Amino acid sequence: MTTFALENPSTGQTEEEFDRINDSDRDHILDQSTKAYESWRATSVEERAAVLARAADIYEDRKSELAAIIGREMGKLTRWGEAEVDIVVDIYRWYAEHAQELLADEQLPAQGAIKTYVRKDPIGTVLGIMPWNFPYYQVARWAAPNLLLGNALILKHASICPLSSQACQDILEEAGLPKGVFINIYASGSQMDDFVSDKRVAGVSLTGSEGAGSAVAKTAGENYKKSLLELGGNDPFIILDDDNLDWVLDQFVRIRMYNSGQACNAPKRLIVMDEFYDRVVETLEKKIADLSVGPWDDANADLGPLSSVGARDEIVERLDKAAEEGTATVRVGGKAIDREGAYMEATLLTDVDPTADVGCNEIFGPVAIVYKAKDADEAVEIANNSDYGLSSSVWGTDLAKAEEVASRLRAGMTFVNEASVTAAGLPFGGIGRSGYGRELARWGVGEFVNEHLYRVSDQSSAGNSPAF
Repeated sequence: MTTFALENPSTGQTEEEFDRINDSDRDHILDQSTKAYESWRATSVEERAAVLARAADIYEDRKSELAAIIGREMGKLTRWGEAEVDIVVDIYRWYAEHAQELLADEQLPAQGAIKTYVRKDPIGTVLGIMPWNFPYYQVARWAAPNLLLGNALILKHASICPLSSQACQDILEEAGLPKGVFINIYASGSQMDDFVSDKRVAGVSLTGSEGAGSAVAKTAGENYKKSLLELGGNDPFIILDDDNLDWVLDQFVRIRMYNSGQACNAPKRLIVMDEFYDRVVETLEKKIADLSVGPWDDANADLGPLSSVGARDEIVERLDKAAEEGTATVRVGGKAIDREGAYMEATLLTDVDPTADVGCNEIFGPVAIVYKAKDADEAVEIANNSDYGLSSSVWGTDLAKAEEVASRLRAGMTFVNEASVTAAGLPFGGIGRSGYGRELARWGVGEFVNEHLYRVSDQSSAGNSPAF
């Protein structure tokens, strides 16, 4: 049995150690999940919805406690942690309140039978491999629809989230979820292949790195089971005019630097028109330089630490290399802060080569990039020059023009005069290197489901229609 530790990125100190499962534990875990699934799938929709509703209440009651946990684990500022819990509450409540309509049978034209309909049936145990950047929210958007549907769940969370991952199980069980329906396991990434390939796992949902997603999708495909991938992003943020420029730039900085820049759907490439590019750069230099950095429990901090010292150092090394190679100009920041913990300066880059590492690959930290375009057509060209396709946004006072520009962007989610919006009733997901599949809203129950066709005919009419 191997161990791993909670390393507080605000202090750089090791706080607790935990034991990972042994490979030999896998059979017991999967047997337990399979048995629990057979019971859970037989419960009524009303019972399942009631568990989700009670879970929402518990999250709401424990908001401060839960925010403090993820502050210690991955450095999330308290106000951001509490906001994350608020979203989780909304998700569980939304699925509880919309349970009947989401799971209602879809009546089809009889087409030669007495009646024909499609029922949403669960498929079994679904494995969730989750990231550290939104420890509760990422789990909730996977768990709520699947639990409502009647699936059983096994959670393999990021190793830096041992307390929050266990809280996800404990809260659901306190809300009345039978034991075994949701199992949190402390496991390594290398142990996941055997879980994914096991016949007792019906599907797998992964939010995380492209490398992990590719490996999971390969194994899932080889074993004829469904996978859902939510990976990285390099989202464009296009500003078409400068009528409300200061306000729009405030929104950009706020959204880009949210969660210390560690959000897959954050706007990472700001694209502005040539005529006000200089003003944008000058304004952002000041706004970004003025951002203060502090520990997760500092109410006055604008940014917290990154998730780990290793994550911080990887970004700083990439920025240093870009500056040395001349593929980017560091206007502000770009350095590690000399103190214990995983702190770095908020950063502004210009003159970025879109084919270089920092131009074409995601930077998962407090780094903003500015590009200039001569017109809207070139802005769209720059925006679409990416293998990612998660989210995008267009900002302008002429709504018709902004919406037309938005219609040409290649992404799973596109916004006009807002960005990175997530809500229980909105689908979430991307295309290309950003993954495939959708979570939340009605799409959340449409991934790991058996869309089961039923036809009822009497014996006198049976066989009148061809079988194929």
